[in-house]
Amino acid sequence: MQQQTSTKQVIRWHQSKPTSVKDELVVEEPLEIRVGEQSLIVVMRTPGHDFELAAGFLYTESLIKSGDDIEIIAYCDDDTANEKTNGPGAGLETMQNIVNVRLTEELEIEDQQGWQRNFHANASCGLCGKMTIESVKHQVAPLDLTFSLNQKVFYKLNDRLRAAQSVFEKTGGLHAAGLFNENGELLIVREDIGRHNAVDKVIGQALLAEMLPLDKHILMVSGRASFEIVQKALFARIPIVVAVSAASTLAVDLADEGNLTLVGFMRGERMAVYSYPERIFSE
Repeated sequence: MQQQTSTKQVIRWHQSKPTSVKDELVVEEPLEIRVGEQSLIVVMRTPGHDFELAAGFLYTESLIKSGDDIEIIAYCDDDTANEKTNGPGAGLETMQNIVNVRLTEELEIEDQQGWQRNFHANASCGLCGKMTIESVKHQVAPLDLTFSLNQKVFYKLNDRLRAAQSVFEKTGGLHAAGLFNENGELLIVREDIGRHNAVDKVIGQALLAEMLPLDKHILMVSGRASFEIVQKALFARIPIVVAVSAASTLAVDLADEGNLTLVGFMRGERMAVYSYPERIFSE
């Protein structure tokens, strides 16, 4: 099991009195994702569920179309990882920080080096400089509006997601993403220092488990709802995205364009619905 937390001695102040205590910190390390032994991107992430992260990233960036495009995902062996490289992964220290995805022979890759040039990410940004609303619109058809939910289902989500955030309880320093079914049951939960990484891990697990499309599911994220979160949900065909905090203007614009119901400020029995409120009804 990869280490997700680390203990550090810190000084805590209460009024005028300092006290030395041990504190749990969330681990942040780089993960290099390679495709066919060629470096594609380095993301900053919390270790754990790395194969899901790689699969979800490739899928939500439209580089693969389904789980069938993946032949195998594995950590790089010593010989591969020790090769001299001038790519973005140079200097990574452990084999578990380098993942190689081998795609099926049927998947044609015309410009893999072009992929690499297009991607730059860190823990706070999953947009990677290449996606716009127009490009998403051209790649993903709008969702249909047949799926709807009772508002009571939404009021169950926050407590269930929070109860499953084991690392957050220790550190207070992680984002979470949870996939719920139409009854509000939590199916998949993942934590990461980057909210978009947590979403990729959730979608990657669903992809590898052959659950896609997720057209009768809800995605909930801690923190705010950003453009990249809505973008990834649209690729996975998730009709409802719920955030604990606010939504950005670009997230709302993309949700409007994609027929996605975007909900923010989901706290207790209160919420703000930014787009397509007709999916939510009351008895």
